[in-house]
Amino acid sequence: MMRIRRLLIRLVLAAIVLAVAAGAGLYFMLGSEYKGFQNELLVEIPAHTGTRAMADQLAKAGVIRYAWEFMAVRAVRPHTRLQAGEYRFTNSASVWTVFDRIARGDIVYYDLVVPEGSNMFDIKGLVDALGVIRGDFLKEARNPALIRDLAPDAPSLEGYLFPSTYRLTRNMTAAQVVHLMTETFRKKWQQLANGRHDVDVNKTVTMASLVEKETGVPEERPTVAGVFTNRLRMGMLLGCDPTTIYAALLENRYRGTIYKSDLESKNPYNTYQHEGLPPGPIANPGAASLKAALSPADTKYLYFVARGDGSGGHHFSTTVAEHNKAVADYRKTQK
Repeated sequence: MMRIRRLLIRLVLAAIVLAVAAGAGLYFMLGSEYKGFQNELLVEIPAHTGTRAMADQLAKAGVIRYAWEFMAVRAVRPHTRLQAGEYRFTNSASVWTVFDRIARGDIVYYDLVVPEGSNMFDIKGLVDALGVIRGDFLKEARNPALIRDLAPDAPSLEGYLFPSTYRLTRNMTAAQVVHLMTETFRKKWQQLANGRHDVDVNKTVTMASLVEKETGVPEERPTVAGVFTNRLRMGMLLGCDPTTIYAALLENRYRGTIYKSDLESKNPYNTYQHEGLPPGPIANPGAASLKAALSPADTKYLYFVARGDGSGGHHFSTTVAEHNKAVADYRKTQK
């Protein structure tokens, strides 16, 4: 009886030793680093991918040695949520590290940097250059539905695609991108308008877009807005070159400079031919230009022209004679 008891004890101890050894071996194997690929590797894990398919994909790509290793970690952490997306791998790593990265969603982001004053055609070029967005950006940008409640007269989303840096992921849709941009505009507008209900949003954003395109000097923006406000009040043509360019862009005939035919165009955006503001914004203004449009400077100026000294600034005038002289001076500097 005593001999049998001793034998059982020995068997139990042996089983424990074997289990510990096997566990240690497994832990060591799962903890060892591996790299079965060359250079940088991008792996896109589609939404709703199961653990087994994910493990097979990672093993096939050379991120881990064997699919069963990933499944073993999953067995230890059965309730961890693994996130779909595109992952970048550059160095050797253990299966634990790979599992942790996918668990925390350490996916690849692509920065869409939209400068102030960009129009929807510019942004389309930036989106296309990223090469990771699905869908037709211009088609989405031309549909004003996303902003209709705030600006019912807006002919498109031009002006409401707020300039900023956006972190995008592969296979986002153009619809998702424009939604992100218009939501950013909404937040910024709420901050700047500060509850004001006495403003026409579309007219204000349109004014801001003209200001944005006319000057890059921050301190000039309220003055430029003041000039346009004065001209509108007096029934004068705005005569804003950027609106003429935008009209040509809409008709796909812009040739890099303004021609006489552009100035004579009857397009409703051409402010050399039509009184008042154009039907909608001609670009996407930043916060400073929106603020200037909301609070134009109280000024008597009716004209402005570039100084031509490289400063980016303008000479402001109250009379035609003074303006004509400033224009002549500008032309001299260009010669």
